[in-house]
Amino acid sequence: MKKNLLNLKLILSYAKSYIYLIIISAAATIIKVGASFATPQIIRFTVDSIIDDVPFSFSGPVMNFIEYIGGREGIRQNIWICAVFVLALAVITSICDYIGRLTMAKGTEGIIKNIRDKLFDHIQKLPYSWHIKNQTGDIIQRSTSDVEVVRNFINTQLSEMFRTIILVIISLILMFSMNVKLTLIVLIFIPIVVLYSAIFYGILSKKFLLADEAEGELFTATQENLTGVRVVRAFGREKYEIEKFSEKNNKFSDLWVKLGYQLGYYWGIGDLVTGIIVMTIVITGSVYSVNNVITLGEFMAFVSYTSMIAWPLRSFGRILGELSKTKVSAERICEILREPEEQDRPNSLTPDMKKDIEFKNVTFTYEGNVPVVNDISFKIKAGTTYAILGGTGSGKTTLMHLLNRLYDLPEDCGSITIGGVDIRDINREHLRKNIGMVLQEPFLFSRSIKENISIVNSDADFEAIREVSSIAQVDDAIDSFSKGYDTIVGERGVTLSGGQKQRVAIARMLLQNTPVMVFDDSLSAVDSETDAKIRYALKKRKKSSTVILISHRITTLMQADTILVLDKGRVSDIGTHEELINREGIYKSIYDVQMNMSDIDKAVM
Repeated sequence: MKKNLLNLKLILSYAKSYIYLIIISAAATIIKVGASFATPQIIRFTVDSIIDDVPFSFSGPVMNFIEYIGGREGIRQNIWICAVFVLALAVITSICDYIGRLTMAKGTEGIIKNIRDKLFDHIQKLPYSWHIKNQTGDIIQRSTSDVEVVRNFINTQLSEMFRTIILVIISLILMFSMNVKLTLIVLIFIPIVVLYSAIFYGILSKKFLLADEAEGELFTATQENLTGVRVVRAFGREKYEIEKFSEKNNKFSDLWVKLGYQLGYYWGIGDLVTGIIVMTIVITGSVYSVNNVITLGEFMAFVSYTSMIAWPLRSFGRILGELSKTKVSAERICEILREPEEQDRPNSLTPDMKKDIEFKNVTFTYEGNVPVVNDISFKIKAGTTYAILGGTGSGKTTLMHLLNRLYDLPEDCGSITIGGVDIRDINREHLRKNIGMVLQEPFLFSRSIKENISIVNSDADFEAIREVSSIAQVDDAIDSFSKGYDTIVGERGVTLSGGQKQRVAIARMLLQNTPVMVFDDSLSAVDSETDAKIRYALKKRKKSSTVILISHRITTLMQADTILVLDKGRVSDIGTHEELINREGIYKSIYDVQMNMSDIDKAVM
């Protein structure tokens, strides 16, 4: 219950700017309900006091108005007057219904827009570790389908719930004023309907949660298959993927079929209860009317009021069912919104980044107990080229993730400093804007090549874009496309080869012109000749920038000022290329293997 209240409070926090529209809608609903309830009273008045001779029982102002329009005889001679009042009430009901729906729609869309904006903004600021742990399909489902469920409830079910409450209250007041016994009969059924609906509310809530989670799995399966379409086709896994999707789709469908059974039980029993209520009132009211306990007009009004509240009572379970769905969706949305954002320390710094970078006794662990990097210390002098070599899982990429604060280094696990300033004290945005990174598998957006390169600097002119593309050795490849730099890159860069994607990503990072440039195995998909050309062009351009090269290829690293060799998360060796090949160790072993392979390739050619 406490969690539900916290979720409600969080959702309502986005409604502050639109609360006045919700109030207007509520007021219009009250007037609409009041006007609709006045209609049976006019019919009762016409039947009892105009057609029949039942004495008037109205207050002074109403009696004065009746006398003003001709009294009983005048109205009897002009019965159309009663029809005009019924029509006027229908017009008022229509106008209020229009105003209520319009203001509720505007208010709802405003609230939902705020939620969507906040969700997207919040997700952008969540730690990288959160994105790694959560599936993309599930995040998308929470940000779309779950938000839509909340929108539907606020716009439709919330107003319906409010209308139902007003209907029941006004109905009972008017019915009590006409006949207490008949009203008590209706009252007997109301707790039964409410209790019955509450029981189903609890059952449906759990069912909707399972269905929502299954939908998230379905979203994830679809997203993974579409983004990994080349892998699926390359390995002939279409049948397996179809079967996997079918399994999740069947699970999702089965859950909704079971929900359909539950809803069918509810509606069937609800129809029975509603029919019993109306039948009981009609039979009892007919007996009372024949025995002159109530007038014919009162009987007609009473049946009208019973019919008017029968549907809302019958649909009360549907509202509660929607409420259960909304509760689940709101919880899934609030789970994201409650996740803590990345936070900078108070008075975070924005120092000069053209300084020495130092890792001192750095130890870092992900989820397990074994450190990925263990007590690593080294120093990268500003303006130099620093290379890192190591096998898979040796911690190369982890070090760069720590440097860029994609993961925060815990307080007792060493330190990383730039110019003597701990990076935990540096403003994240400032840090990341000054450290350019090219990953082994770079991400490209479904936009033109020019837009993908200029995304880091929207003010860059075409000449600057072409210059960095030339340095990245991708200029000629782009010109070979029919639309050149305006060629649209397919989703996740499928239009380009692996090497072309890497080179476009290098061009993008070069346009950023950062004082620190990190190449995380980002030349792995290009041939040795292109690799050499890129490194030569970078050496001419880098000026005072610090370059960090991570690679398995010795030829990529051998020109670096310093080479760090990692083994199983620890520093194995450090030195220049000449120093490392002249002493036994991992570097020399890899060098010998790669040079021998190179000689073999030349011999074959």
